[in-house]
Amino acid sequence: MENNLADLRREYSLASLDIDSVDKDPMAQFRKWFEEAQKSELLEPNAMVVSTVDAEGQPFQRTVLMKAMDEKGIVFYTNYASRKAKQLGENPKISLLFPWYGLERQVAVVGTAEKVSTKESLQYFSSRPYGSQLGAWVSQQSKVISSRSVLEVKLAEMKRKFKEGKVPLPDFWGGYRVIPESIEFWQGRQSRLHDRLIYEKDESGNWNISRMAP
Repeated sequence: MENNLADLRREYSLASLDIDSVDKDPMAQFRKWFEEAQKSELLEPNAMVVSTVDAEGQPFQRTVLMKAMDEKGIVFYTNYASRKAKQLGENPKISLLFPWYGLERQVAVVGTAEKVSTKESLQYFSSRPYGSQLGAWVSQQSKVISSRSVLEVKLAEMKRKFKEGKVPLPDFWGGYRVIPESIEFWQGRQSRLHDRLIYEKDESGNWNISRMAP
């Protein structure tokens, strides 16, 4: 029987969102929601859709894992020769989307990406499992390869090269910190009248909170 996509719907009724109940600091509010996502045992609560734009204005998206957050912003790691890194080199504007479907929530972050320090990248890289460290050396991210065997041969080579277990930080690999300019919190509500609160930074660096129509 053919599925009718127009009939795929559900009512959202788990929670509500009000300006009087949220933290005045968007990163503090984000941390609160993230902790609730963790406690709810959602699959990969730190997964986010990262959107960048190339020199021709073509947008690209991919799912990346958030690896740190602080009062300055949100951090992820990548190969600096990857497609997203090259696009950020041309245009540092970026957006992030955390789709917490199980909580009927999403958070959208709009801002600018800047590289983290080598010290910060090294600290995170050193905490990764051995296999993930090797993977950073193996993959020429976003490059076309002839087959998976290319990766397997390179992995075997890296295992021989770093057989003692200490893997150095590649000079082509590191982190980006997304500095938010706006953060929107979305909570699903009944009748598609969702709650949307957006934090926007003014010229003085202060955060203003507004309610948006769904």
